Amino acid sequence: MFGMSQTVKDAVRLVAGFVLTFGAYLVCCGHVTVGGGFSGGMVIAAVFMLLVLAFGRKEGAMGLEEAVHLFQPLGALLLLLVACLGLGALMFFKNYGFPSAAPGQWTIPAGGTALLSSLAIGLKVWMGMVAVFLALAMFRRPREGGVEP
Repeated sequence: MFGMSQTVKDAVRLVAGFVLTFGAYLVCCGHVTVGGGFSGGMVIAAVFMLLVLAFGRKEGAMGLEEAVHLFQPLGALLLLLVACLGLGALMFFKNYGFPSAAPGQWTIPAGGTALLSSLAIGLKVWMGMVAVFLALAMFRRPREGGVEP
């Protein structure tokens, strides 16, 4: 009922899955390729911003307010936990190597704790940007005539 035209809604439905997949790729493979937690978190947050812009604040937010309150501190806690994992070896942010398969077998390159750091940063950035956007959407000025969509 609220939001933009049906064409815009259909386009967002079509594009959202691809953009979300690309953002998840950036977060998960950022320790071995260009990208990482920050850029992937921004791309994933952009998907939710598109949903709110296309479908309206109530339908597009889909209960994200509660998720933001839970997962944004969780991202910061995970990053702190990864950072402190190395304190046992008297090194902050020690990059532990993960075991790999035998030589000649196909494996995903391991970056030690860089992958875990990237995931934590991606979660923190994603939820932080969604929180900022939802706050801006919540406190916008009403249209002329005082009608709020």
